[in-house]
Amino acid sequence: MSLVPRIIPCLDVANGRVVKGTNFKQLLDMGDPIELALKYEKQGADEIVFLDIKASVDKQASALAMIKKVAMTLSIPFTVGGGIKQLTDVDKFFEAGADKVTLNTAAVENPELVSQIASKYGSQSLIIAVDVNLEVNGELVLYTHGGSQRVTKHYSQWMAEIIQRGAGEVMINAMHKDGTGSGFDLKLLSEQQYSLPIIASGGAKKPEDFLDAIKAGADAVLAAGIFHRDEYSVADVKNYLINNNIKMRI
Repeated sequence: MSLVPRIIPCLDVANGRVVKGTNFKQLLDMGDPIELALKYEKQGADEIVFLDIKASVDKQASALAMIKKVAMTLSIPFTVGGGIKQLTDVDKFFEAGADKVTLNTAAVENPELVSQIASKYGSQSLIIAVDVNLEVNGELVLYTHGGSQRVTKHYSQWMAEIIQRGAGEVMINAMHKDGTGSGFDLKLLSEQQYSLPIIASGGAKKPEDFLDAIKAGADAVLAAGIFHRDEYSVADVKNYLINNNIKMRI
């Protein structure tokens, strides 16, 4: 478990540009990924996550050129995901300079890939993104392919399996909270009694939401729109957390 909570800006990339939407839809252009990543690093981000959200849907090749540029530009750890199908794709990401990879669709379609990555590179290199939506009937349902395809596998069953296979961290993307600014799903976070770090994602609007997520059990908090729209900086969030007795890396 991480002793100090992390603040992680997320850059959803589509066709070489950072985008942001609501509930994974209605995407708006938010800027250049390299420029934004540098800005967040200067603001004090602990890590950066780049997700090519169109790769699994459109079967586009991963943008290795961008990853190489990011690796030469950033000094903080960064994670990349999208378009990963097999272990050779992961090899290319790490060869390009990524510190971690994140899987969602590929992990669900080929769970053995989780085991392969953990075995070859170590669990610390692997984040499994779990896109889960709270349906109108109260059921938690898994989705893949950028939130467009429903999965029959049960949420809790999948969480147990990826942990057993060697995932280093789990990023819980609450689709029903994504882009809504209604705060993180605190009930969902508080129920995660697992031995590995949990990254909260979906719903941030203000610094108080980050505090609530950490108190609910999140080891790291990921957000996008709140930073992209300059509503708050990473430094604003960290200062608020420090003032509320949460230890932060400065």
